[in-house]
Amino acid sequence: MMNDQSLFSPLVERAMRIAAQAHRHHHRKGSDLPYITHPAQAAMILLRAGIDDEEILAAALLHDVVEDTDHTLESLAAEFPPKVVQLVAAMTERKHDHDGRKRSWQERKDEHRRQIATEPWEARAIVLADKLHNLGSMLVDLEHGEDVWSRFNAPPDRVVWYHREMIAAAFQNDPRLGALAEECSRLVGCLMTQAAGA
Repeated sequence: MMNDQSLFSPLVERAMRIAAQAHRHHHRKGSDLPYITHPAQAAMILLRAGIDDEEILAAALLHDVVEDTDHTLESLAAEFPPKVVQLVAAMTERKHDHDGRKRSWQERKDEHRRQIATEPWEARAIVLADKLHNLGSMLVDLEHGEDVWSRFNAPPDRVVWYHREMIAAAFQNDPRLGALAEECSRLVGCLMTQAAGA
């Protein structure tokens, strides 16, 4: 029996297992890295920022499963508390329109940015951890000579714009998110320098 002080969380373990299985055939864009490294890093970033609520960490691990796999919010609701499902829903972009047509990169990003601005701080924390890992990964890849910009359906200046706008939408001057937002903004600055030379 686990107690409230246990360092092991069955909820986080279940989220890790489901995410790992859901993404088992996926890789990070432009690499052979298993995709699970991304949600795992997002959860680790939250922990390093002092956010250790197990439902937030579980949602961070699951944040792409509905958007990128066959899992649905309904299937997650059978396994996880409502808060976890709500946070995953907040993180999920709508990739197709009501007729099943793929939506443009710009349309999806605009809608998601507006949505995130209305979400509770827990969802916005996951957004910042997600962006922080993506930004850091992009910079590491650029340092190693990878063609990062070809991975996107948008030019470098729009990719930088999107990250800057999402950080602002997520942060909203919330002191609980200050460290995450500050680090994201620092990395955006580094990315802007790289994009200017692209």
